Amino acid sequence: MAAADQKPLGSGFHAKSEPHEILAGIDLTGKTAIVTGGYSGIGLETTRALVGAGATVIVPVRDPAKAEENLSTIEGDVSSAKMDLANLDSVRSFASSVYDSIETLDLLINNAGTMACPLDRVGSGWESQFGINHMGHFALTKALLPLLEKAGAPRVVALSSVAHKRNGILWDDIQFEHSEYDKWVAYAQAKSANALFANALSRRMQSFGGRSFSVHPGGIFTPLQRHLPQAEQIALGWLGAGGEVSEAAKPMFKTTTQGCTTTLWAATSALLDDMPGVYCEDCDVAQLAGEKSLPYQHCAPHITVDADAERLWEISETLLAAA
Repeated sequence: MAAADQKPLGSGFHAKSEPHEILAGIDLTGKTAIVTGGYSGIGLETTRALVGAGATVIVPVRDPAKAEENLSTIEGDVSSAKMDLANLDSVRSFASSVYDSIETLDLLINNAGTMACPLDRVGSGWESQFGINHMGHFALTKALLPLLEKAGAPRVVALSSVAHKRNGILWDDIQFEHSEYDKWVAYAQAKSANALFANALSRRMQSFGGRSFSVHPGGIFTPLQRHLPQAEQIALGWLGAGGEVSEAAKPMFKTTTQGCTTTLWAATSALLDDMPGVYCEDCDVAQLAGEKSLPYQHCAPHITVDADAERLWEISETLLAAA
């Protein structure tokens, strides 16, 4: 991809489009999808919408009891299997179970994640936000690539965030081994990694007609905020003094159903057939950020650099091989 590709296509949708609008006229009968984190927040609504359009959906779950309760609200072909993105053995076990149950994979939605959490280590000492949001999904996608290759025009959607604009990859200290940990810098790095991953993956899928994209779902109150005290959310301007959504945040924040629609659009829109690796927001390709861009919109140039996407892919391969 190139920075020049980052401009809206005029999809006809908008920031607060609903799932039924995005999937109107789209029949996913016979298609199989995997949605990580597909039993909570916007992931649950993504699962619900895909199943409603006829897809068979498999949901990897870290909390089987919660998943059973939430997924029971969906009528259709949906199942779950245990997986923890922080544990590579768990990721490999889930991938192996998938090979026993399906022959092809049409859609992989890398939706799960963690945000602004205290310093923790997963895998081989990886900083947890990078390890869960990027490396766990990297390992899962690599393991499932043969199933994607067997499908007709498969798509992978990686959930990034506008938080990527804060900073890119900390090439000299990705794991915060030599610098002071900052939870927001770590989150921005992980979300930049998600976008660069989609960039690099798209080139690897072109030979079999596949595409990958990254998306910013928008601001949504979900369990993703679980590590943020209410006082911090008030300081950020997301909540008012009484804990309610602030007046300033109301125009920006979406419902959970609206929060899944950019993912659904990226997973299904024919407009993206010739736009591999782009970053999307508000149910369209995101505009490249400029001086007039607001903090919560558009795409920073650093996630459009193919050389950096390839550099991150090579580093991720090395980390995965050593784990």
